[in-house]
Amino acid sequence: MRDSEGKAAEGPLKEVLLLTKLAIPQRRACLIERPRLAERLRHQPENSVVLVVAPAGYGKTTLLTWWVEEVGGRLAWFSLDEADNEPARFWRYVVTALRTAGAGLSHDVLALLQGKPRLAWEEVAGLLINDLSQMKERITLVLDDYHLIHNNAVHHSLGYLLHRQPLQLQVIILTRADPPLALARLRVQGRLSELRAADLRFTTEEAEAFLSCSLSIRLQPQAM
Repeated sequence: MRDSEGKAAEGPLKEVLLLTKLAIPQRRACLIERPRLAERLRHQPENSVVLVVAPAGYGKTTLLTWWVEEVGGRLAWFSLDEADNEPARFWRYVVTALRTAGAGLSHDVLALLQGKPRLAWEEVAGLLINDLSQMKERITLVLDDYHLIHNNAVHHSLGYLLHRQPLQLQVIILTRADPPLALARLRVQGRLSELRAADLRFTTEEAEAFLSCSLSIRLQPQAM
């Protein structure tokens, strides 16, 4: 459209979602296999929530990258940043990640996100719950760097989804600090599995393998 002077009329810009934020991180050259941790991730109940909490450098993302390759299946990955504290943006990325991973979501979800400037975020979560509950296959949603989220509206709406989480959905949250979600309730329900810094620390064998691969250093037994 153009105005009376022939200039292009300015309309609302459609938000561009970055596909790189939905891409599973590439496997590192020196990726140390950690079957003891992968085994804990593998045997999770349906509609489980896995919380991986540790400071930077503990290999949270690397562990999940390896686990994804081992397990396979439908996986939706969302790498968060500060801009994702805007609830509509957060949920657009979540919905797009799930659709990219093959979740059969109705167009009602995207229509709701695009059509209302002010949303009750439980509406979005509710539609997702209904759509995912119709899936025949399990799907895993990974939220990486969730510690960057500090908007209570995002926490509240995600908590709504986790509280009514369908059997077909598993959620994995990678973060540097415990999120303000109803973790105690999830523990009581037997739906929460936790990996923390103590779990992610290298064993002697893993440390030796890492140094040998990354620095070509082979430590003597007395140095271990």
